[in-house]
Amino acid sequence: MVYVLQMLGALGASPFATDIVQMVVHAGPMVRFVLLLLFFFSLASWTIIFMKLRLLKKFRDENERFLDLLSSTREISKLYLETKVFSFSPLAQIFRVGYAEFSRSKTLQGNPDESMVFQSQQTIMDNVQRAVKKALSAQSSRLERGLTFLATTGNTSPFIGLFGTVWGIMTSFSSIGMKGSASLTVVAPGIAEALIATAAGLAAAIPAVVAFNYFSRRMRAAQIEMGNFISDFVGLLERGLIKRASIEKTRGES
Repeated sequence: MVYVLQMLGALGASPFATDIVQMVVHAGPMVRFVLLLLFFFSLASWTIIFMKLRLLKKFRDENERFLDLLSSTREISKLYLETKVFSFSPLAQIFRVGYAEFSRSKTLQGNPDESMVFQSQQTIMDNVQRAVKKALSAQSSRLERGLTFLATTGNTSPFIGLFGTVWGIMTSFSSIGMKGSASLTVVAPGIAEALIATAAGLAAAIPAVVAFNYFSRRMRAAQIEMGNFISDFVGLLERGLIKRASIEKTRGES
């Protein structure tokens, strides 16, 4: 980090920016450690932000393509095979898990006993409900990955920067005691150097907090969308199961 700052100072942006770079380069060991820690917090936060934006775009695009395909198909079994390509779509993944469980649990074979038919239907739908809820939990965890670090950065970075500031001011007062002078020329450089830590803490925290709030809102909207899709999907399977049972019953009576 020091090498990067030295390079920026060598490029000579503005006198004020150069002064800040020089203060960071010549800061005390503890302040430099705090600034280095905040630099890595900020770097990791921006990496997560760009990755989440990219993933959310893929989630949205694939969800739209999957829903278009679902609305245009008449046979769900064929759709199950076609959804293998939607690796980023939470809705497609929930659909695949639910339909796979539905196919495994389907045991109606034209049972003439109406109570047994109802019991079998209920068992199948219970199994599907458990499978899709588990899939919903997995997709929610997938979408929320990285948000904890953003929250941690937003909550702790200002305090880490404040610690660096307090340490720098303590060093400045110690220097006053050693030099026996409290003039502005003695105090100002140390205090300015210390306040940079607070500025760095805020610079790391503010983007993380904004991104956390934005992504949290997007996650809540995605969870609502997945919940609505599960309700529609389970209802579709249940109606198909009831229709098949009535057909089998009619065949048995004839």
